Amino acid sequence: MENKSHALAAGIFALLLLAAALLAVYWLSGSKDATHDYIVVTKQNIGGLNPQAQVRYRGIRVGKVSDIRLDPDDYANILVTISVSEDVPITKGTVAKLNYQGVTGLAHILLLETGKDNTPLEPDDDRPPRIAMIPSLLDELGETGTATLRQARQLMASADAVLNEENRKHLGATLANLEAASASMKPAIDNLNVTLTQMNKLLADPNIARLSATAGEVGPLLADTRVMIGKMQSAADRIDLAIGDSSANGVAGLMPRLNEMATDFSTTSRQLSRVLRILEDTPQGLVFGAPALPPGPGESGFAATGGK
Repeated sequence: MENKSHALAAGIFALLLLAAALLAVYWLSGSKDATHDYIVVTKQNIGGLNPQAQVRYRGIRVGKVSDIRLDPDDYANILVTISVSEDVPITKGTVAKLNYQGVTGLAHILLLETGKDNTPLEPDDDRPPRIAMIPSLLDELGETGTATLRQARQLMASADAVLNEENRKHLGATLANLEAASASMKPAIDNLNVTLTQMNKLLADPNIARLSATAGEVGPLLADTRVMIGKMQSAADRIDLAIGDSSANGVAGLMPRLNEMATDFSTTSRQLSRVLRILEDTPQGLVFGAPALPPGPGESGFAATGGK
């Protein structure tokens, strides 16, 4: 009798333990009615993602990964089945992204809203709706790095094609020619520097300055000469007009007009004689200008010369 009571107690304990285990599993897994299944579709590498991994909605834990498998219709796709709480507002604009947590590097599914379509995504546990997965930050960096390396390889191949053996020889010959041209140009540059130095000294010479001033003084002297020649021509024209007048008035007025013309001619002759005398005495006046007149009595520098 005692053995039967012990067996009954052991059976009751085993049943209670089994019930407790079932209750724990049910509590840990959550009620099936409180979640809905969705399928995340991706063609990317999902290394580090395992079943039972977390599913987060905008950073909040809302479910877990229940299954990972290949798409039987297209082996390029990977199907990740996730169980999400029914109170999470999944829409047609919701996308998934593979994210990593902290320094441990544990992967989880992150659900994000793009805002493109706010129509609710109706759940269907028999045929779960699909959610697209966008590239993660590591995927984007990997694709960018791959493209950069590809471009770098193309650039290096192009540079290698440009700098082949023949082109390197041409480049070396060109550099040698440039060096020779630079060496030949140095004497010409030195001569040019010497010439510029001499020109600067020549422009600073006071004789050049005096010559420039003299050229300015010769202009008025030549202008006076042209005026006097014009007056002489006018006088000659008057004489010709008077001689050619055969009328009585012309003959009667010949003498006064001749006297007037003789006076003009005498004055003009004296002026011309003075100019010619100056040019004869000081021909350098055409270049260096007319000489200064000696100081007269009462002027500074006057020196009287006594005669016997």
